[in-house]
Amino acid sequence: MPHTEAPGTEATPRTRLRWWTELPLILLVYACYSAGRLLVRGDVSDAVDHGLAILDIEKALFLNAEHPLNRLFTREPWIGIPADFWYASLHYLVTPVILIWLFRSRTVHYRAARTWLMTSTFIGLIGFTLLPTCPPRLLDASHGFVDTMAQYSSYGWWGGEASAPRGLGGMTNQYAAMPSLHVGWSLWCGVMLWRHGGTRAAKVAGVVYPLVTTIVVMGTANHYFLDAVAGAAVMGAGLLLTPFVLRASNRARALLPARFTTGTAAEASGAERAAGPADTPAAPASGAAHSPIVSGGCQTSAGERFPRQREQRLEAGAEPDPSPSDAGDETPAPAR
Repeated sequence: MPHTEAPGTEATPRTRLRWWTELPLILLVYACYSAGRLLVRGDVSDAVDHGLAILDIEKALFLNAEHPLNRLFTREPWIGIPADFWYASLHYLVTPVILIWLFRSRTVHYRAARTWLMTSTFIGLIGFTLLPTCPPRLLDASHGFVDTMAQYSSYGWWGGEASAPRGLGGMTNQYAAMPSLHVGWSLWCGVMLWRHGGTRAAKVAGVVYPLVTTIVVMGTANHYFLDAVAGAAVMGAGLLLTPFVLRASNRARALLPARFTTGTAAEASGAERAAGPADTPAAPASGAAHSPIVSGGCQTSAGERFPRQREQRLEAGAEPDPSPSDAGDETPAPAR
């Protein structure tokens, strides 16, 4: 028995996403993010003041996770070196891999997930612009922090200036510590793994990855605890804004086809007007206009009967007058 869908349950057609349109979009957003971090380098003194203000706030709140973690990473190379590799590389690897996985295997959820990530990234860029912050590793040594990236730089590709490759430290904004998008992006990856992974291992990875990243950014002295909290808050704000961004994007995408359709209809209407009377049907001949048409206006001529119509009683002495119009009747005409 053929399967039939109930009315109103047909799948809504969707625009299929293509990798050759998605990849340039993602690269463009990341280029804007990198260029924005580079161009909005704040004044060093302001950045240091903001970093010290964060330390004062954490002290007032009895928060001090950075110092013990940084001492542990400095004292134990078997922890500090992997942590530096984690900080310098995983956000470049894990985030794109999960994006590609969603694009290939979870297409229904990909567009919303990608929009959430991009929206949050732009919000983070606003934070870098408005609040340049000196990370703990760049504060004066009297504050008790050690730059593990510089301490273990001989083990990795990064230089002593930043987590960028050697020689490229000057091309990064080292005072873009607030918020921590390392933590924000890892939280996005964790949510994607938890919601769409489908296996217990994926859910465990979805919890472990953002937690370890938060510990790593503090232990390497690249971020304060409140930077990590701000990174999570940025992702929350991006999640709330994602439906509005998607609706605006849908309206923008629907605007061009609507204008194209309207323009095509207007052109067709103009072509009909330009054609003039030459394309209109010819009027009937004058002689035919006076000939009686029985079917005209769905009416019958006087005295005509429909087939099988019951005959009316005739007046006494009157005979039916057979006419050609009776030829199609079922009653045979009387013999003359």
